[in-house]
This record gives sequence, C-alpha cells and structure tokens, in this order.
Amino acid sequence: MEDISIISMLLTAVFVLGCLYLVIIPFFKDETFLDHTRKSQSNGATKEALLTTLNEIEFEYKMEKLSESDYRQLKKQYESQVAKLMRDEETSPEKAIDRDLLAEVEREIEASIQQKSKKGGGK
Repeated sequence: MEDISIISMLLTAVFVLGCLYLVIIPFFKDETFLDHTRKSQSNGATKEALLTTLNEIEFEYKMEKLSESDYRQLKKQYESQVAKLMRDEETSPEKAIDRDLLAEVEREIEASIQQKSKKGGGK
C-alpha cells in the first residue's frame, strides 16, 4: 500500500511541476501574444475604443447622467486624442505606400478604359 501512495505522490508532483512549467514559460519568451510593436493594429483598436467612449459620453449626457461641464471636458479630451491618432495615421509611411498603389491602380484603369474606347470607337 505504501508503494501506491509513493507512486501517486510522485505522479502528482510531476503533474504539478508540469503545470507550473506551462504557466511560467510564456513569461520568459521574447515573443509574447501581447505584441506592442504592431502600431497599426493597436492604433486602430485604440481609435475604435476612443470613438466608442465618445458615443457613451454622448449617451450619458443625453440621459442626464453627466453635467454639461463634465460632458464638454470629456468630449474635448477624447476628441483631441482621436484627432492625434488620425494625424498619426495620415503621416505614417504605410499610407504613402497605399497612395502610391492607389495611383498605380488608377493609371491602369485609365489605360484600360482608353484601350476599350479605341476598340469601341473604331467600329
């Protein structure tokens, strides 16, 4: 009977150590799930959260849960944060690439339209 209890204690200890290992190992990895280097995703999520907060402030003011001075102060604060994020998005290098790509697509569309108009106009 003592053999079974020793084996069960050893298996329990191995199980507990394995669980502790699985819980602790993510803290020592360089790459984690909370990657703060992806600004585009975090800025998008932040902007969405700020706009949602603005809507909630508006709703609470209309329900007369906020005073007018608090409403104006909070609204101004969150609107300035949203404006800052939008300015940052406009000046990011990713937008310049998108504009170049958009200009190239527009040129291709215009060339395609011109080719089709030449084919249709010659008949």
